[in-house]
Amino acid sequence: MVLSKIIIPDYPDLSHQALAAAVQDWLAPYLAGMTSLRGARSVDVLAALRNWVGYERAARLDRDLPAEIKLKRGTVRIDYSGPVPVASARAHVFYGTDTTPQLAGGKVKLQLALLSPAGRPIAITADLATFWRGGWADARRDMRGRYPKHDWPETPWL
Repeated sequence: MVLSKIIIPDYPDLSHQALAAAVQDWLAPYLAGMTSLRGARSVDVLAALRNWVGYERAARLDRDLPAEIKLKRGTVRIDYSGPVPVASARAHVFYGTDTTPQLAGGKVKLQLALLSPAGRPIAITADLATFWRGGWADARRDMRGRYPKHDWPETPWL
């Protein structure tokens, strides 16, 4: 199911097929009078879609499915391209965070990908608290050996 439909049941279908079928409604007004591809490239497609769905729906979607999450040690972008949204960042960005941030009041699960300093996955979890208190000890031991100059605290949730 499309995430927007979980949040706002009357949200329009934004699949590729539906957008192609409704192109006259949402995109054509922005292309009116253009005679070249150069002009069409300047169209802000996101603004056109936001206008088409309406201010209230777009604002609710921004609130419930944000583009990024703010944590104590930084901001992490959320990738919605897969079946489950994923926030990926180096592990130290998640230090000081004890629980997995919620999307849409808990209706949509978020996975966190904790990365090494080289950008490789250390762990992918939907339950940060359990990972910190369980699997983190093994990950920490491995990372301390590979990256001794980096901070690998025993209690990263604090």
